[in-house]
Amino acid sequence: MKRIDKVAVLGAGTMGARIAAHLANAGLPSYLLDRVVPDADGPARNGIAAQGLEGAVKSKPAAFFEPSLSKLITIGNFDDNLKWVAECDWVIEAIVEDLEIKRSLLKKVEAVRRPGTIITTNTSGLPVCKIAEGFSEDFRRNWFGTHFFNPPRYMRLLELIPTPDSDRAAMNAIAQFCDLRLGKGIVWAKDTPNFIGNRIGTFSVLNVMRLMQEMDLTIEEVDALTGQAVGWPKSATFRTIDLVGLDILGHVVGNMQANVRDERSDLKLPDFYRRMLDRKLLGDKTKAGFYKKQKGPEGDQRLAIDWKTLEYHPRKKASFANLEMAKNVESTPERLKMLLAPAKGDKAAQFLWSALSDLWTYAANRIPEISDTIVEIDRAMKLGFNWELGPFELWDAAGVSATVERMKKEGKPVAANVERLLASGATTWYQDAPKARSGKAYFDLANASYKEVQVPEGVWSVSVAEKSNGVVKKNAGASLVDLGDGVGCIAFHSKMNAIGGDIVQLITETLKPGSKTGANFDAFVITNDAVNFSVGANIMLLLMSVQEQEWDDIDFMIRGFQGMTQAIKFSPKPVVVAPFGMALGGGCEVALHAPVRQPHAELYMGLVEVGVGLLPGGGGCKEMTLRAVDAANTIRKDGRGESVEIMEAMKRTFETVAMAKVSTSANEARNLGFLLNGDEIVMNRERVLADAKDRALEMAHSGYRAPVPRTDVPAPGESILATLKLGVHLMRQGEYISDHDQKVGNKVAEVLCGGAVSPGTPVTEQYLLDLEREAFKSLCGEKKTQERIAFTLKTGKPLRN
Repeated sequence: MKRIDKVAVLGAGTMGARIAAHLANAGLPSYLLDRVVPDADGPARNGIAAQGLEGAVKSKPAAFFEPSLSKLITIGNFDDNLKWVAECDWVIEAIVEDLEIKRSLLKKVEAVRRPGTIITTNTSGLPVCKIAEGFSEDFRRNWFGTHFFNPPRYMRLLELIPTPDSDRAAMNAIAQFCDLRLGKGIVWAKDTPNFIGNRIGTFSVLNVMRLMQEMDLTIEEVDALTGQAVGWPKSATFRTIDLVGLDILGHVVGNMQANVRDERSDLKLPDFYRRMLDRKLLGDKTKAGFYKKQKGPEGDQRLAIDWKTLEYHPRKKASFANLEMAKNVESTPERLKMLLAPAKGDKAAQFLWSALSDLWTYAANRIPEISDTIVEIDRAMKLGFNWELGPFELWDAAGVSATVERMKKEGKPVAANVERLLASGATTWYQDAPKARSGKAYFDLANASYKEVQVPEGVWSVSVAEKSNGVVKKNAGASLVDLGDGVGCIAFHSKMNAIGGDIVQLITETLKPGSKTGANFDAFVITNDAVNFSVGANIMLLLMSVQEQEWDDIDFMIRGFQGMTQAIKFSPKPVVVAPFGMALGGGCEVALHAPVRQPHAELYMGLVEVGVGLLPGGGGCKEMTLRAVDAANTIRKDGRGESVEIMEAMKRTFETVAMAKVSTSANEARNLGFLLNGDEIVMNRERVLADAKDRALEMAHSGYRAPVPRTDVPAPGESILATLKLGVHLMRQGEYISDHDQKVGNKVAEVLCGGAVSPGTPVTEQYLLDLEREAFKSLCGEKKTQERIAFTLKTGKPLRN
């Protein structure tokens, strides 16, 4: 299969520059070219590309895993540097959406490219086939669409759009490269206007705006109904449009209206939206859209627009009784059924029923026009719009037969494709298929029968492993799942994967030497299928014990947590922890203790306990001290550890823990000391489990030997402790921190330094754990810490007291 080692991106606008940034995240060098600056000389001729790259470096959320990766991008211009294309294996065109301008540039590319070089377009709406019409046969064979979603680092969808001439081998090479190296979920689309994601997404958003006006709902009410309640992103409808840009959505809608004639071509951008475009209320880029921030006496206040008057008012919380009740339901399918239940005068239920039933009919009518199967449509909406369930999965959750019956009763149109499903005797779009690699089958409309959902080898999940191999042991917080080949997986499934007694018990019981629970396994993986690995220890339980002054219980709780992390570290069988998303506090401590970590690239990892007035108490401080001492690795022969290296390493470690630093990527987690050089980063979230299992097997087969508890750790000691405490004192003097912050900071310093002992004094790991536990307990007794925990539990925000 063709190797991709160097890429050229043509066009340094928002998309082009961020595609180049994500190639750099994968370690790939690229050229970023754009128009020449008129009448400029020297490097100034590359000004447009330079501006694009600078925008990507400064962008929020960050386009790069770490800023230094921008060095992999070389900027240039179309006049002086188009010849660089000859060095590249893949050229991505991402210039302005104008057919003739694209064709003109690509004619020049055709003249300088090597035969066999893959050329693709990132167009979001122009016909891919038309752009390369009349070009050479070799060009057309290696030409197709690669539609990235913005921002490319975070939006996992990549739509691949073939033309009648596209070579399947070239497309497969890009599909495999983007899956493995860029972490993309690949969806094969057809060369129809707006492809799949934007075609369905645009219909949905226009229909939501129509319903909002007809039902006289507010912007805030619609966002409350179209967010997490139905498994859609928290940014819902209008906050998402602000993020994307009202002008961008306007352009996508314009393209759809110019080129699409379907049963819902009546839907248009509302007048209020056009007035917002005229007034340049374009969203975040102009600092005002459907929402805007305003400085108030109590900090930033978010205002919402009134779509009737275009005037802003303080954002009001939507008030729907049914919605409030549904928030307590964990499962999205169960929540959906509850929200859709018809009730007289329930505006929320009426709105959601109209929006979703219209969506289902529209999506079903698009097969085979935009996609041959339901699978591509569902995947496109999940990967490109961050929906938890695609349209057909949502339909299954609501019940296909019951909803179709209701549509008919209300005189709503019913798609011929759903009639075909029901006529075959089937009642769901998907069904379980435990033997399939994906774990499920879909209803194939072409054959009116179920077919396995195909996924590439290595794409896997814990839920699929559960269906095919079974669960060995389970409690309320975690399960031990058989992954096959002698590997067990400990998967958390508590709320937000907060670590409580259930998880502690299952890990400890499974991993301790001589365990009956883990006896049939040779190696273990700790990971799960959730959005976040773990948000940390269950501090609600801790606060309740503190308020009851049950100090023996608290001591027992911390000892239990430390016992769990030690069981991970000293397990006779190898343990691979595969963290992803948020791995905070106790979740970070679980990962720190494993012999190996196999993280996903999007890893937001940190020891955040100081935010609630505590310190890491599950061995996190101890592990960070060990890493600092080992990194410095400069202890003098006489056993004293007063080198410059140990001082610098301890300062960095102290800052990481005392400032509750959280990584913004796995690369940054490595820089902060949470990951080690041997930990391999996985780009594709769907491959984390399979890669972690392979790593665990590799360790088991190569004769893994567990470490033994260390008894000769050279304590950083009193002189470094004095330096750290001085730093904390100066922060207090400058009024950067409060008295309580100072107290917590000093405790962190004492624990990390091994107490006020002579530098280099040999101490044991257990000594460091005991120090950590006692400091944790003493902070639990502080009134201000208790206030911080209570405030965070109530608001989700830290309290500065």
